[in-house]
Amino acid sequence: MLTEQYAELAEVAGSFIHEIKNHLSTLGLNLQLLAEDYKQPQSHRERRALERIQRLQGECNRLVDVSNDFLRFARLQELELAPHHLGEVIEELVDFFGPTAKHSSIEIKCYIPSDLPPVHLDRDLFKQALLNLMLNSLQAMPAGGELTIQALVDRAQENSPPTGILLMLIDTGKGISPEVLPKIFRPFFSTKPRGSGLGLPTAKKIIEAHQGRIEAQSELGRGTKFTIRIPVASSIPLAQGQEPEVGIEWKL
Repeated sequence: MLTEQYAELAEVAGSFIHEIKNHLSTLGLNLQLLAEDYKQPQSHRERRALERIQRLQGECNRLVDVSNDFLRFARLQELELAPHHLGEVIEELVDFFGPTAKHSSIEIKCYIPSDLPPVHLDRDLFKQALLNLMLNSLQAMPAGGELTIQALVDRAQENSPPTGILLMLIDTGKGISPEVLPKIFRPFFSTKPRGSGLGLPTAKKIIEAHQGRIEAQSELGRGTKFTIRIPVASSIPLAQGQEPEVGIEWKL
């Protein structure tokens, strides 16, 4: 019953935000036309008018971004699960995120065993969750640093069959205070002046939709570690004759 009520509320909220986006689009178009009228200001008054228009354009764009973040959070569609090897998914994401990290002087180090058991993932949604975490780490390292991505097999007991995969993202950023750490997964909570407060909650929601869980550990001045546990797709064996490789390690 609660699930149905939540789904209905999410749909109503999503429709409301979608309507707001339509009005923002109209507002943004009119601001663009106004900006073109003042493209070459001839007086101090016109320059001030252009500056105000540009500020309004910035706020309008920010509202669109927040609206998109909220829609992703509220309208988490039904997952399209398929068996995937986590190393391949992470390699794709690191390849995509690499130029951004390099531009910010962040070195990415990956330690992903190639013989990890497959997991059931909605590939695109899971990559979105990881991307949110990586962007959070990037913002925590404004002067550059290291982001380490590591995966391990999780077992109930030593030598027992794997029950899940532990995926860790560890940055060398400024860290999170003990007072703030318990709040980071709350929707709309943000310590950033222009943050939507939906990046980490959306990542958590996606991971939990995969029957997984996420935890965060942090220390001020030393960095933050996110640990994700995803259950294995135990019914999906490796391809017949496939030999597990030693492992994958790479750096950017």
